This record gives sequence, C-alpha cells and structure tokens, in this order.
Amino acid sequence: MRRSIPTFKYIMLSAAAMLLISSCATLSGSGVGRIKEYVIESDRLPCSFEGLRVAFISDLHYPSLFNAKRLGKLVRRLEDITPDVLFLGGDYVTDNDSIDALFSSLASVEPPFGIFAVLGNHERRNEELIANSMKEYGIVLLADTVVPLLRDNDTIFIAGIYDSFRYDSLAVQPSETVPDSLFTILLCHTPDYAERSRSTADLVLSGHTHGGQVNLLGLYTPVRNTIYGTRFLRGRNRTSNGSTIITTNGVGTSRRKVRFCVPSELVYITLKKR
Repeated sequence: MRRSIPTFKYIMLSAAAMLLISSCATLSGSGVGRIKEYVIESDRLPCSFEGLRVAFISDLHYPSLFNAKRLGKLVRRLEDITPDVLFLGGDYVTDNDSIDALFSSLASVEPPFGIFAVLGNHERRNEELIANSMKEYGIVLLADTVVPLLRDNDTIFIAGIYDSFRYDSLAVQPSETVPDSLFTILLCHTPDYAERSRSTADLVLSGHTHGGQVNLLGLYTPVRNTIYGTRFLRGRNRTSNGSTIITTNGVGTSRRKVRFCVPSELVYITLKKR
C-alpha cells in the first residue's frame, strides 16, 4: 500500500508549482511575457524632459516564438502605452523575407520623437537590407552616431554603436561628443560594451543576453552570452563608471525556441528629474 503525501506537504508543493507556472507565464494580450517598467531619476535630466516615456525592445528574432500574431499584439500594446520615443536594440529577423513586415509594423507606432535603432550581431549577414528597410519606414539607424532630442529649449542626446563587440575601436564616446552636463542615452546591442568601453552615458540600453532565455529554479542560467556572468545578464544594474544599464530579456528566441522562467519583455522607462 502506497503512502499518501501529507496534506500540508501536498499544499506546499502545489503552491510552489503554481508560483513556478505563474512566474513563467506569457501575457497573451501584450504579445510579450511582460511589460517591465523602470523609473530613471537624474539631476542631469533637463526639466523639459521630466516624464519622458521611453519604450525599448530588442532581440525580436522575428519570427521565432515571437510570431506574426504576437507582433500585432505588441504593436497594439506599444500604441496603448504611447511612448514618446521607441528604441530598438538589434537582432531583428530570422530570415530576409520578414524584414519589411517587421519594420513596417513597428513604424506604425509613430512615437512623437521617432524610432531609433542599432544593429546586433545577427545583422552582419543582412546589414544592407536591414538599413534600407529602416530608412524606408522612417526608423533612424544609429551607427556610431550621436543625435539630439529637442524639447522646448532643452536637449538630451541619443548615441548608438555600430558594432558593440569591437571594444578596441571605439568610434563614438558620448563624453567626447556631448557636453558633460547633458543627459545621454546610449544604445548598444551587448551590455558588455558599456563596461569594457568605460562609457559615461547616463543610461545604457542593451540586449543580446536574452536574460539567459532559460533559468532553472531561479538559481542557474546555463547560457549567458556575456563575459560578466550574471552581472549584466538581465534587469537594471550599474557599470564601473556609474552608468545605469538596463539589459532586456528580449522579445524573441535564438537557437532554441524555448523560454523558461525568463519571460520575453517590453521595457518601459519613465525619466524623472531628481
């Protein structure tokens, strides 16, 4: 005769299972697993940019697990949250036939300050096609360039890295291009760039790691795609130079169409004057 599991232990195991399932769940209504919100406060932020709403997505690998149905939901969710500016962090498609479909959909969001993008490592094979499609749909590709955002009489700067894996040939350093007193956001595909280049940007937005894509029991991530272990693997952190860096889990999947307890995400940031 088999022994039954004590009631208390059964309840605890059931609760743990439900917690695990809920933590790994996908919000089908948003097109991604979650909307991850941050508030970034800085005394360097100009008063006119108080409350600026920033949306950031990366690593779509469209279509992977992130398919056409989810793309439509993501676009509608972006339209609902009405960001002032949308940033794209690289690694966009799995095949060339999907390029125009992706960027035409994202361009329909039409944030007031526009859409800015950088390239990822997967764009090395179709860089020209990606760049041409971005240009056609009004998306600004930042390739070792710095551009100003103007509101009233104030300015902040957006910098973007062409190849964020070439740490020894830094082509753009905001501190050399922008007055030290002005708030700067840096887009770079991999978070390792910000640390290895000693970037002085106020806010760094990156992807590439997918947050590990798989996390076991909240304790171990087998694949990290960063030389810094878990330091910049996901979420909000700080570089040695004091820059705030946000590494997104990304939207799609690469190599294996699986996510486990590392939900895909849309990052939504509100800038505040400290």
